Amino acid sequence: MRNAVTLKDVARETGVHVSTVSRALGPNAHNTLTEQVITRVRDAAARMGYVPNRLASGLRTNRTMTVGMMIPDITNPVFPPMVRGVESVLEPLGYASIIVNTDNLVEREHRLADILRERGVDGIIHAAVLRHDPRIDAIVAQGTPVVTANCSLASPDIPAVVSDDAHGIHLMLHYMYNLGHRAITHIAGPEELSSGQIRRKAFIDAAEGLGLHLPDGAIARTDRFDEAAGHRAAQHLVQAGPPFTAILCASDRLALGAIDYLRSRGIDCPAQVSVSGFNDIPMLDLIPPRLTTVRIQPFEVGRVSAQLLLQIMTDKTAACPRETVLPVSLVVRDSVTVAPDRPVSTA
Repeated sequence: MRNAVTLKDVARETGVHVSTVSRALGPNAHNTLTEQVITRVRDAAARMGYVPNRLASGLRTNRTMTVGMMIPDITNPVFPPMVRGVESVLEPLGYASIIVNTDNLVEREHRLADILRERGVDGIIHAAVLRHDPRIDAIVAQGTPVVTANCSLASPDIPAVVSDDAHGIHLMLHYMYNLGHRAITHIAGPEELSSGQIRRKAFIDAAEGLGLHLPDGAIARTDRFDEAAGHRAAQHLVQAGPPFTAILCASDRLALGAIDYLRSRGIDCPAQVSVSGFNDIPMLDLIPPRLTTVRIQPFEVGRVSAQLLLQIMTDKTAACPRETVLPVSLVVRDSVTVAPDRPVSTA
């Protein structure tokens, strides 16, 4: 069996020093070497079948060139573009991403965070974090850089990259109000997540600013951002909530579940009840009624998160913003229309 090709083999083949080979094969080669040397070394390495030994390199540099990315639900279409955004920054620099799925379970999240640290990741991008999580605070205190994406911790020491959730809710509620809706309900996301808590609070604040009365039962809370939770929340609103003409949902998947329940009861969306979402996940424009929603920038969330993490990993004294807020926009489609004459009443 043939031995693996080493840096020394490539150096011997190209007639340059081993350190030159190492630099030529690194992500910052153009900072110190000529294009001619870089090309000669890389061509020789490719021809000879050289593969870098990351384990040996990690022992020398105390870096593994790996980053952990924790996401709460691998089936949620919000997260693949976010992963792509992370990789657009880190992959060209030689980093590999280790992606783990927490399933929104705290015990699983903590176990996976420990596994990532056991693997020696250089940092973690956490898109599944709860608002209060002392375990993540401890991980940072022990020296592992962490940036949260799409959500934030209450801790002031951990940078977060989030969307302007409050502004998005305000945009949607004002849009519904301008179409004549006055009896508007809200399906809120999990209170343990910053996005769920901020969007619910923004709904209350925006309603108060417009002079809208929110009767008891106008807000249905959920424990997950998925279709099943949206279905159950819409059922609760129809069966036990106040009369309403519109449901403003804290996510697209909640909205799809709500529409599914309304359809099962013979309630037409949007003729009888308007329904809106949040996030603008793919293919919403292909499913009738095409969902009116708030568009976030998941790729950009991932990209900026990776840039911040890279900054911290390379300089742990770097001053990073506590929170980076990315803009959102209103996407008008078919699921929200002019308010009907009569609201849907409690069954």
